[in-house]
Amino acid sequence: MTIIIAAPPRAGRFDNVTTTGVVMMAVWVLILAGIVLALASSIDSERLATYGGRVAMGFLITLKLVAVSLVVGAILSLPVAAGRLSSGRVAGAFAYGYSYFFRGTPLIAQIFLIYYGAGQFAPQLRAVGLWWFFRDAFNCAVLSFALNTAAYQAEILAGAIRNVPIGQREAARALGLHMMAELRKVVLPQAFISALRPYGNEVILLTKASSIASIITVLDLMGQTRFVFSKTYDLSFYF
Repeated sequence: MTIIIAAPPRAGRFDNVTTTGVVMMAVWVLILAGIVLALASSIDSERLATYGGRVAMGFLITLKLVAVSLVVGAILSLPVAAGRLSSGRVAGAFAYGYSYFFRGTPLIAQIFLIYYGAGQFAPQLRAVGLWWFFRDAFNCAVLSFALNTAAYQAEILAGAIRNVPIGQREAARALGLHMMAELRKVVLPQAFISALRPYGNEVILLTKASSIASIITVLDLMGQTRFVFSKTYDLSFYF
């Protein structure tokens, strides 16, 4: 006697959607739409025409600041991540100290240390030809953000590489792949997939933290908004 067991029903895309979830989502969408409409109606069209260009320019500077900092930080994070994964005591201690310092101290303190601290060594920096870099507030902001995000990105990358199952590496070695080929074709592709979400979180956190660049006279989005508010006392520009 043959017993035929039917296959379980295939899960649909919206099986986990509940009525309560849909209602809550609709409520939040309505609240957001109301806030947007209230802000849009509160902005004076004449002031927007006068200062809108400055705000747009500040937005572009913020994008540039975040993008450059992320790229430079990603480059700096590679040797730091290698040090965190290294079995050598010197490299491991240096990478740990770097990560511990930049993740354990406030970003605003780091940017103050670089921007205002560099001015204390202006003669020495001029002597070595680096004063052109440190006298620009934008460059100091990029440097401080890049050093800070490099520590976080190094921990993300090192943790993602550790998360790759050891069997994957053993299989690569059994196939005769040398270390660089194993890293490039087996380990890193899987590590980057698991690190994608933490990297996204780091992009969001750095974008929000970029507002402190206005404290050192960088006219980013926050800096331009503060300037417009000082001229108009219109709080709606902050939103």
